[in-house]
Amino acid sequence: MNKDIKILVADDHPMLLKGLKDELISSNYQGVLTANNGAEALEKIVSERPDIAILDIEMPLLTGFEVINKCLEEGIKTKFIVLTSHKENRYIYKAKSLNISGYLLKDEPFSEIQNCIEQIAKNETYFSSTFNSVFENEISPEIEKLKLLSPSERTIVRMIANGKSSKEMAESLLISVRTIQKHRTNIIQKLNLSSDQDALNNWVISNKSILSSI
Repeated sequence: MNKDIKILVADDHPMLLKGLKDELISSNYQGVLTANNGAEALEKIVSERPDIAILDIEMPLLTGFEVINKCLEEGIKTKFIVLTSHKENRYIYKAKSLNISGYLLKDEPFSEIQNCIEQIAKNETYFSSTFNSVFENEISPEIEKLKLLSPSERTIVRMIANGKSSKEMAESLLISVRTIQKHRTNIIQKLNLSSDQDALNNWVISNKSILSSI
C-alpha cells in the first residue's frame, strides 16, 4: 500500500505515544503527527487534515469521542481509529454510533494497527474481534428487544434512565401510578427480564448508552 499518508496519533501516555510513533515510522509511514491531549489532537486535525487519526478515548481537555464529534460537525474528512483499553458496551456502542473506521484494543499487537490502517486506506473498516463480538452478542440483541416496545413503553424506559420515580413519571405523563406499573410489567416481559424488583432499573443502567437508539 501507499505509505505516504499523514497519520495523527493522540494519547496522554508519553511512552505509549512515543512507542506507537516509532513503530509507525519504522514501518515506513512518512507523515506521523502526535498529540498528548484531546484539544491538541483537534487543533492538529483541523490544521493538518491527516488522512487517519488514531485516538485514545480518555484524554485531558477533550475525549477521543468529543474530538471525533467536533470533526464530524466541521465536515472534516479524516478517518478515525479508536485505540483504547475499553471493552465495555457503552464505549463500543458510542464508537459504532459515530461511524468510525476502526476500533482496536491496546493489548493487541502492532500488526493489528497496521492491518487497520491498510484496510482504511482501501476505504474499508477494521474492528477488533472483541469489538465485533460485544456488538453482535451483547449490544445488538438488546437493540432488537427495544424495538418490541411501544412508544409509551419507550418513553417510560427513557424516564427510568433519567432517574424518574413511578410517581414522577405519572405526574409528568398525566396518568396514574397504576398505569406506570402496568407499563413496567409489560416492559419487563418484552425485555425477558426476571420479576425481581430491581431487574428493570438494573437493565436500564447497563444499557443506558443504547437508549438513544429508541
